[in-house]
Amino acid sequence: MTRITRKGATVEAAISAALQKLNVTRDEVDVEIIDPGKKGFLGFGVREAEVIVSIIKTETQQPISSKEKVEKVQEPTLETTIEEVVDQSIEPVKEIVEVMIENPEVSDQQAIDETAAYVKAIAEAMGIDDLAITHEMEGKYISFQLESKKAAFLIGKRGQTLNALQQLAQLVTNKYAGQFKVVRLDVGDYRERREQSLEQFAERMADQAVRNGRKVKLEPMPSYERKVIHNALSNRLDIETYSEGTDPHRYLVIEPIN
Repeated sequence: MTRITRKGATVEAAISAALQKLNVTRDEVDVEIIDPGKKGFLGFGVREAEVIVSIIKTETQQPISSKEKVEKVQEPTLETTIEEVVDQSIEPVKEIVEVMIENPEVSDQQAIDETAAYVKAIAEAMGIDDLAITHEMEGKYISFQLESKKAAFLIGKRGQTLNALQQLAQLVTNKYAGQFKVVRLDVGDYRERREQSLEQFAERMADQAVRNGRKVKLEPMPSYERKVIHNALSNRLDIETYSEGTDPHRYLVIEPIN
């Protein structure tokens, strides 16, 4: 076999897979990129890269040692993709900062309108064209309610997509609002159901910590979800809770009190 076609999350991942299959090194092949692939947006529209790798013919071919074999590249997970998308999506927000410098006039209504328009634009990029947005404002808190037949896409795995949208919406709102605002995005009653689930989960993990006499480290979660767990366990005298790590990988620890 001297020619092979392979796909991967990136061009380099596809090339690495081909090299491993052919049992050769990078300088022994020619690479033709058929499709550079596409990262997509918020995990949607992802397309794998595709390459054709051909072995360069030589008069003699020496066997390749195990040390020279190319290690397989691990493809990125959905969680990694979402975090990268959040970073990439900050760029449009930077443009808003430039507009603010040119036009310093701000208002709460403008903040609400611009945030709703921004969220709709992201939804359309995800293939959601029926998004309806309503809002309520109480003091510094602004709640946006999102409605769509494709609600599950807006929420994502364990609310990751919704959390990413909320983070971006928070940035947009506070570039236009006259005073700092706290933004909350919800789809249906997802936030309420999530909080109930977290409270039940918190009690189970606290019981486990006390039963085993060892602290329990929870998975990384947003600050407001950690706060839900803190509050849910605040009246217990047999455990204490605290956070460790740095965002976005900050997590909560439940430790029994002996």
